[in-house]
Amino acid sequence: MTSIVFRRVLSTIPVMGVVALFVFSLLYIAPGDPAAVIAGDQASPEDVERIRQGLGLDRPYLVRFFEWLLQILRGDLGVSIFTNLPVTTMIAQRVEPTLSLMIVTLIIAVGVAVPMGVVAAWKADTWIDRSAMGFAVFGFSTPVFVVGYLIAYLFALKLGWFPVQGYVPIARGVGPWLHSLILPSVTLALVYIALIARITRAAMLDVLSQDYIRTAKAKGVGQRQILFVHGLKNAAVPIVTVIGIGVALLIGGAVVTESVFAIPGLGRLIVDAILRRDYPVIQGVVLLFSFVYVLVNLGVDLVYTFVDPRIRY
Repeated sequence: MTSIVFRRVLSTIPVMGVVALFVFSLLYIAPGDPAAVIAGDQASPEDVERIRQGLGLDRPYLVRFFEWLLQILRGDLGVSIFTNLPVTTMIAQRVEPTLSLMIVTLIIAVGVAVPMGVVAAWKADTWIDRSAMGFAVFGFSTPVFVVGYLIAYLFALKLGWFPVQGYVPIARGVGPWLHSLILPSVTLALVYIALIARITRAAMLDVLSQDYIRTAKAKGVGQRQILFVHGLKNAAVPIVTVIGIGVALLIGGAVVTESVFAIPGLGRLIVDAILRRDYPVIQGVVLLFSFVYVLVNLGVDLVYTFVDPRIRY
């Protein structure tokens, strides 16, 4: 097992190298001259040149890349052009809301979608199955921002059950913290629930048609044990896969959800940075998101070896 973990960790190094190369290239592939965009229309050529030197655009690409890479390895993501604060400091100030939103969303999505998919497979071709899959199609087809505005209008403005916008830090209490996250988490979880539920149903339908399931039924094994022990355990690999892939949906959806509900997280930070062309902040946040996604994929690969001992790398 140790050798498997070691090999998988080593395999992430070239992936992160390619990601770092792409993230660094954002400064160069952006349309127009970044220095001129940052300086504004009223800037003099001297101002533009000073900004170019500050961004390192006057030096060769590869030289600047390797300098930036060494800087990253030291834990230094650079300094914001507009706030003059270290990017690591700005990320540290915003990471709690985004992490909280993603964790609560993940708990809601998995807790709802997996049982929904199992029951839909159990009651295949009935009104229960059609209702569950209809909900899944609706959830996957509706944009996150539309769901967010509808939920905020109904449960916040009309019923007044939840705050319309904002985030309460967990340091002020678990209750207020969770209360401020319910609406954005449900909004973000809807797409995730649809994806996991459909994959769970498909995987369970395949498993429930196997001979060992029929044998378990013939022996009088209870329905709950058949579904959640014999069935779900053997259908776990595609379900775990889609949960891992769905992290990309969480990251992308968090940007939209945080903007709709005015949550001061990393999503809002990168949106503001893009609007201001604050390239060091954009690079830092994108690199962090990419690193998290690579780690999640690594974790999914390692989970495979637990849910299915036949899998070896």
